[in-house]
Amino acid sequence: MVREARYVMALTGAGISTESGIPDFRGPKGVWTKNPAAEKTATIQHYMANRDARVNAWRNRLGSAMWQAEPNAGHLALAELERRGKLETIVTQNVDGLHQKAGNSPERVIEIHGTIHEFTCMQCGEHGPIERVLRRVEAGEDDPPCRSCGGILKTATISFGQALVPDVLAWSDHAAEQCDLFLAIGTTLGVYPAAGLVPTALRNGATLAILNAQETPFDEYARFVIREQLGEVLPALVAAL
Repeated sequence: MVREARYVMALTGAGISTESGIPDFRGPKGVWTKNPAAEKTATIQHYMANRDARVNAWRNRLGSAMWQAEPNAGHLALAELERRGKLETIVTQNVDGLHQKAGNSPERVIEIHGTIHEFTCMQCGEHGPIERVLRRVEAGEDDPPCRSCGGILKTATISFGQALVPDVLAWSDHAAEQCDLFLAIGTTLGVYPAAGLVPTALRNGATLAILNAQETPFDEYARFVIREQLGEVLPALVAAL
């Protein structure tokens, strides 16, 4: 099916990065599975209103596993699919940047939930490399304000209650409308609007394949459902081509 498809897109979630040492959220050992209260604090309203939440957030960013993470075999396989001309677009729910680090073209990767590698000011919109803020946190600023306007800084990621960037969402929808093969990889397909890309693709005649360790709400609509480890399945797919 991959060989014959005209337009293949992939939607990736936290499950593709667990083999790189980055824990997922809703899996059996997920961050929010083990600590449900943590999910409630991951809202934009809580972050903006609660200084302690911001202090904890920046402290956690300093110690995040994402900074040491390297692409695993699954990421590298998707990069190889692109090099072979068989992967048009990746829409990723991840903020770790590992698809680009693995070799996927940045212009083909849609980071629907933003990126941890940049910061943004919630007041004036200034943005830049996250290292600029992390250095200030390391130097003792536990809740560093924007140096341009004094506003609240945040990683350029999308929190619960925060709207997705309209252009990014439109780009994702366009890919789902154009594809004839939709690969849902390492995602529970439970978070919208990202999960809404699946019915969009199906309505436009695409075939759905789900590669995820747990069940998803769309399993019954998939031509294939594969539960095996992504670091093994995706390289096998490339090898089969």
